[in-house]
Amino acid sequence: MTEQTHEFQAEVAKLLDIVTHSLYSEKEIFLRELVSNASDACDRLRYEALTNPELIKDDPEFKITIAIDDKAQTLTIEDNGIGMSEQDMIENLGTIARSGTSRFSEQLTGDSAKDVTLIGQFGVGFYSAFMVADKVTVTSRRAGETAATVWSSEGQGAFATGSGTRESRGTQIVLHMRKEAKEFLEAARLRQIIKTYADHIAIPVTLKSTKEDEEDEILNTASALWTRQKSEITPEQYTEFYHHVGQAFDTPWLTLHSRAEGRIEYTMLLFVPEQPPFDLFNPDRKSKLKLYVKRVFITDDCEELIPAYLRFLRGVVDSEDLPLNVSREMLQHNPVLQKIRNGLVKKVLGELEKKAAKDAENFAKFWDNFGAVLKEGIYEDAVNGERILKMALFNNTATESRTNLNDYIGRMKEGQDAIYYITGEDLDALKSSPQLEGFAAKGIEVLLVADAVDSFWLSRTSEFDGKPFKSVTRGAADLDKIADTEEKSEEAEKTQPEELDSLIALFKTVLENKVKDVRVSSRLTGSPVCLVADDGDMDIHLEKLLKAHKQFGAGDSMRILELNPKHPLIKKLAAGAQKNGSSDAMTDAALLLLDQAHIVEGDPVADPVAFSKRMADFMANSLAI
Repeated sequence: MTEQTHEFQAEVAKLLDIVTHSLYSEKEIFLRELVSNASDACDRLRYEALTNPELIKDDPEFKITIAIDDKAQTLTIEDNGIGMSEQDMIENLGTIARSGTSRFSEQLTGDSAKDVTLIGQFGVGFYSAFMVADKVTVTSRRAGETAATVWSSEGQGAFATGSGTRESRGTQIVLHMRKEAKEFLEAARLRQIIKTYADHIAIPVTLKSTKEDEEDEILNTASALWTRQKSEITPEQYTEFYHHVGQAFDTPWLTLHSRAEGRIEYTMLLFVPEQPPFDLFNPDRKSKLKLYVKRVFITDDCEELIPAYLRFLRGVVDSEDLPLNVSREMLQHNPVLQKIRNGLVKKVLGELEKKAAKDAENFAKFWDNFGAVLKEGIYEDAVNGERILKMALFNNTATESRTNLNDYIGRMKEGQDAIYYITGEDLDALKSSPQLEGFAAKGIEVLLVADAVDSFWLSRTSEFDGKPFKSVTRGAADLDKIADTEEKSEEAEKTQPEELDSLIALFKTVLENKVKDVRVSSRLTGSPVCLVADDGDMDIHLEKLLKAHKQFGAGDSMRILELNPKHPLIKKLAAGAQKNGSSDAMTDAALLLLDQAHIVEGDPVADPVAFSKRMADFMANSLAI
């Protein structure tokens, strides 16, 4: 056999070092991962055989076998699934899936015991074999081919591939066990592991007998978990199935197991994870549900099965009404699949609504993890968007905890006829935004929405329960009709000074090509200035998001500069404008205040050099030392 040596991808080398030197106590998970991979290989071949039955003609019964060799100190896991070619081996056993590579590296903590738990999350369970083996040899022959390939590695940074021999299709993995892992060469230990972690697998897992006069032993129930009655399934079995189907290590936050009967029949076994999956915000937004037809695996890449805003779901859907030979092209236009999709969405949203109503504290944890994703459905799903909006939770200026919109409306002030909100990227920055000052003074609650998706659904959703949504950063803030929380002092009730007209006229001249308008603000109480969008213009934060994604033209929209007539600086400038008119100092002041307003919004200063010079001159002329 001619061998070729290959270097592991850098991320794999890191992972192997973690695995090899880890003190991780649950080393038994290696068997779960390898048996799970074998099951997937059988499922994929079963699907391909629907259109090419010749692939399984000679061996139609799928199986997974485990064999112990005490003399050689090896453990062998073998399947008759789809198998791998040499290129498959290099890609599958030498790298980490591209979608998870960079994220895997980012999440490494340096703590081996913690980092090894990332194995399952990133779909690289094969490498867990090196927790118990100092050498792993894989021999595989792809279904429909005659050539076999051997892959071997000692987990030290490189692996070798070459031609091999195998009489039938499938994959054989031989683990040369470490001395400290001898417990996994005991039949009783293997029985316990398979019963615990792989009883749900619908393919028989057989332990080969070491004695000629004894029969091989089937270690698992070998029936699809979702086909069993719920009363027959323990919480532990549900959890292990979730680990298998979701490539996860956490405990499911919610388990949905039900069967739809009638004109269309299907079974769903769905899980909401306790922790967000690592690829939750991948741009492709793919679902990870597995579609089966009459217990035959069809695909785990079916966009039509569930909307993108429920992509955090893990589990299986098994249909009785789709044809076994259904293709991915047929799935795109299949009315049966559309009805299944509608049923899944209705069931999932119904269960989430129950959680929100009966267990608000627990639902808040779910919302922290998946609310930003679920809110995509507010503007993507015309049928269910209102249901999602009704259960949505929002940070706000009135309470420490999140609130839903019904509770917000119940706390609205006398005279308030709109739901006020402010959008941004940073919650702390939103809380200190000058645009909130007038609302705070009036005791008006404002929703603080800091997820990127918020700007998009708010741009398409005009109202809730008859109350319009209104941004505090857009349009004039007409707060006079809303009752005050406390009585205003006589000083605060004074109208704006006449000289303010002179200042506004001067600022409009200086900032003629930089702002849309200059006006007195009713929303400011402590800051001198702020920028707002006009009523008909795009929200400031939404424009920033579109620019970041290159979906907005060059340049900025013209904003309105609002002045706080009660601020000492504005009062002093107003008096100076009426007395002395235009001057270089007043021009500098107008430009400095505009730059200050941009800085507060998180925008870069248009001309940092000029800003620095103006600031230095202004301070030099103002300071009396």
